[in-house]
Amino acid sequence: MPGSLVGRIRSFDRSVTLGMRSLYKSEAGQRIIGHWCRAQLDAWPVPHRRSLIPVNGALAHAVFLGEGPTRVVFVPGTNFNAASCLGVAEALGAGWATMVVDMPGQPGLASGERPATPLRSWYGSMLAGVLDAVDARDAVVVGNSLGAAIALACESQRIAARVLYSPGGIVPLHTDALLIRRSAAWLLRPSPERARRLLELFVAPGSAPSESAVAWMDLVARYCRTTLAPQPLGTQLLERWRGTPLVAATGEHDRFLPPDRLAPVVESVFGRRLHVLPGVGHLAVEERPEDVADLVQAALDLTTR
Repeated sequence: MPGSLVGRIRSFDRSVTLGMRSLYKSEAGQRIIGHWCRAQLDAWPVPHRRSLIPVNGALAHAVFLGEGPTRVVFVPGTNFNAASCLGVAEALGAGWATMVVDMPGQPGLASGERPATPLRSWYGSMLAGVLDAVDARDAVVVGNSLGAAIALACESQRIAARVLYSPGGIVPLHTDALLIRRSAAWLLRPSPERARRLLELFVAPGSAPSESAVAWMDLVARYCRTTLAPQPLGTQLLERWRGTPLVAATGEHDRFLPPDRLAPVVESVFGRRLHVLPGVGHLAVEERPEDVADLVQAALDLTTR
């Protein structure tokens, strides 16, 4: 990223309003995170372009694939961004003009300030601002985990359909003693091995997290103040999307949002059947990104009915 763009991010980060704080533990940590993200994108052989997008007093960062107006918008989950989601970006970009968004207040190449208590409405308004800035029309917004909660909190008329994979914002995420122990070890004593052991709980049994994901999550623990599981948005808010083009899915082995926990609520609130992806955990965006592209096509099919 050119030095002038780094300066723009820092100027936004220093324009702190009451109740806002940086997700980064230090400016040096922010530089290290930014360097990793740019290195990943620079080495990526897939043709793309990148842009910083001013929105509501902050800066989002977007990676664009394909030509023409943006049709698919991917919003990553907690602590993830475009540079850590290259597989799903490529899968989506092969089918549609796609934008992958680094949300303000999440680690990546966007500005780092967020409310001290991050409200989903804040993230939702940020996404609406991004869609306005790129003049997206009839967009399919694909949200993973926190990204799904953001998609559900966003009231933009530019959204034609929503794809929610392992969606936060609908039910509380399931946690257990093993997850709590590994999360605490990852945050309190960061190392690649502790990041690996945590991520092993995100993928299906017998699968292994990628080395890229391990390296990224190690950096997040070292240099970021991580936000944790997104809380449910509330039935009244969610029911706004009942009857709209919406596809919800989770992995067969998702320990955070298992099918038997999520399916009844998806059906009662949205009137939709939950798609269950066999042999996949919480990270389908990494384990089987082509399945996420199939979900987008299913959402597009709903818009034509």
